[in-house]
Amino acid sequence: MIMRYFPMAGVSLLAALALSACQSQQASPLAGVWLFGKEVQDFPGVRMIEIKAQGDGYTGTMTTDWYGPMPMKDLAVKDGVATFGIFNGNARVPVKTWTARLDGDKLHVTGEVWYGKLDNDAVRGSQADAEKRRFHLTALPPYAELKPDGLAQTPPMGWSSWNKFADHIDDKTVREIADAMVSSGLRDAGYRYINIDDGWQGQRGADGQIRPNSRFPDMKALADYVHGKGLKLGIYSSPGPKTCAGYEGSYGHIQQDAATYAAWGIDYLKYDLCSGEAFYQSAEQIRASYQEMGQALRATGRAIVYSLCEYGRGDVGSWGRNVGGHLWRTTGDIEDKYQVMAKLGFDGNGSPQHAGPGGWNDPDMLEVGNGGMSVEEYRTHMTLWAMSAAPLLMGHDLRNMDRQTASLLENPEVIAIDQDALGIQGQAVRKEDGAEIWVKPLAGGAVALALFNRTDKPQSIEFSAKDAGLSQLATLRDLWAHQPLVTDTRHITLPAHGAALLKVSGNAL
Repeated sequence: MIMRYFPMAGVSLLAALALSACQSQQASPLAGVWLFGKEVQDFPGVRMIEIKAQGDGYTGTMTTDWYGPMPMKDLAVKDGVATFGIFNGNARVPVKTWTARLDGDKLHVTGEVWYGKLDNDAVRGSQADAEKRRFHLTALPPYAELKPDGLAQTPPMGWSSWNKFADHIDDKTVREIADAMVSSGLRDAGYRYINIDDGWQGQRGADGQIRPNSRFPDMKALADYVHGKGLKLGIYSSPGPKTCAGYEGSYGHIQQDAATYAAWGIDYLKYDLCSGEAFYQSAEQIRASYQEMGQALRATGRAIVYSLCEYGRGDVGSWGRNVGGHLWRTTGDIEDKYQVMAKLGFDGNGSPQHAGPGGWNDPDMLEVGNGGMSVEEYRTHMTLWAMSAAPLLMGHDLRNMDRQTASLLENPEVIAIDQDALGIQGQAVRKEDGAEIWVKPLAGGAVALALFNRTDKPQSIEFSAKDAGLSQLATLRDLWAHQPLVTDTRHITLPAHGAALLKVSGNAL
């Protein structure tokens, strides 16, 4: 190749062309800082867009209140229009194409993140404006392991506000739920935690401390009331800037929030990844973000049960204990539908090897009593959670509970299976034709044997001593019927979506 030179000493034609192209890119009217006004919708809360020329292309960032700085993926500029993708960290949410088009002296931007859509104009700003709106990232702590603290030796039991009330929850309702927990007999059956899920948060003061919103005038007084009932109070937050319902998260205030919860008298924290998924996408980042709050809770000196809610990402059961967790979600969100509940409970509740005293796989909260399933389906729900040594966190309105719901939730023999001191998570030993047989060894040598009919028709399910790991069956007790079964019974007919729960004993194989 013959290289020709410009009169500029030492500058080749190729280099000059590259420089010229770069200067041309920098001069593009799309490049620069673009600011959005207050009229932009709450979610995802876009603050600004920055587009920069780099080499023969462009790079860009969209800064939001929910997800912080979000890199523009596959950014391309052609004929005065920029196209790019935005990813919020949730692999289940597809990356959708955004456009930014010059419209006079404004930039019209359209796009979508999860359920939030943007269709607004931005105006040009300066680098000084950008600095004011820039989201300041915080560093994660170095890897460390926390030692067990002795809490949650059996799966936590209680109530959570989300499944019934979503974020429409208030002080009065929480107090009434606490009253109903006592008067219904649920407290004496073992349910202890009254957990306020998303929706309690207000704004931060000038000192950075989180305040409850107007629906919770005095969180310390509420904790005192709940404690006075012989119960414990739980609360909710997120490692991201916003919670799932759009309230204030703990990002940048981890230690401060932990200290506030302890001062209020909080006994349980559910920590939901939510907007944090945009900041923490690798398994290492997710783990470090949960470790950060685990360390902060321990530093308060208060005994606080720590619930990790990151939907089973990064094999959470293998490290949940090490970051201070006492239970960790292994699934997506439950719904008051049989097919959703069954998918989570039968197919998604983590590795049994990770469960045991001090730490539990969590297939999400109970839907019993919310009305979306039949009695038989709710019985299956309760049986499956008990066999799985899962946390039992009710989600219905305790103030309006019928006897049938109470009998499902308060059955002492079923609760005993869930709360068994060995802490072994039961698992299936046989699956065929829509029927499943599960086994859970118990303290004292007995075995819990559960039969499930996953079909939509009645089915007779046969079982044997071998299914329970025994050479013969000496005693069998039907825990839902509260009565023994004759020892020569080897099959049970179950209704559609039904379940039976037996406690059996005999000689080991």
